[in-house]
Amino acid sequence: MYKAIGAPGSRLVRVTWMLEELGEAYEFAPAKQHSELMYRYNPSGKAPALEDGDVIIVDSAAIVFYLANKHADKGMGGDNPAELGEIASWLFFAQVELEAPLWNKLKHRMMLPDDQRAEVGPWTKAEFDREVETFDKRLGDRQFAMGDRFTCADVILGHCGQWARGAKFEIASDRVNAYFDRVLARPALARAKQKEKESTEA
Repeated sequence: MYKAIGAPGSRLVRVTWMLEELGEAYEFAPAKQHSELMYRYNPSGKAPALEDGDVIIVDSAAIVFYLANKHADKGMGGDNPAELGEIASWLFFAQVELEAPLWNKLKHRMMLPDDQRAEVGPWTKAEFDREVETFDKRLGDRQFAMGDRFTCADVILGHCGQWARGAKFEIASDRVNAYFDRVLARPALARAKQKEKESTEA
């Protein structure tokens, strides 16, 4: 059984969403960022992490990529080097470009010490708006990042959309908004959120 390590309400849901999509059994190991437990799994102390027997994978994008290709028969990874490359490109885009403004605004609003905070609102808005335009062009008329097939790339992209909406970032693209509506309505995500909620109430 897989073990998903991290804090409820964080990027941990990317891991549990992916596991729900795959229909794989897992258990939670609640751990706060930079906690003693988290440092056992990741030298940076950052979450989430996945334990698969003797294998430990850290970083949410790496985790979903690992799971997709370990369970290749479920169709959430790539079938050939070209598809693997395209999925990796989407994952890098999601984390390096689309997510970066969201993370920077959060850090300066809530996480950094007062003397390290700056007013980054205008910059993060401009950066996010530009990457939404890029997303719109890359997505085109496809239903999901890889076409008609939902893959691990959509888990990370979808969570970025959930984060953006929760943080009140405008998504100035009907096509990207419709994509987020489709992806965030996945039953597997609802199941992951419910299990996460139940784990905090136990």
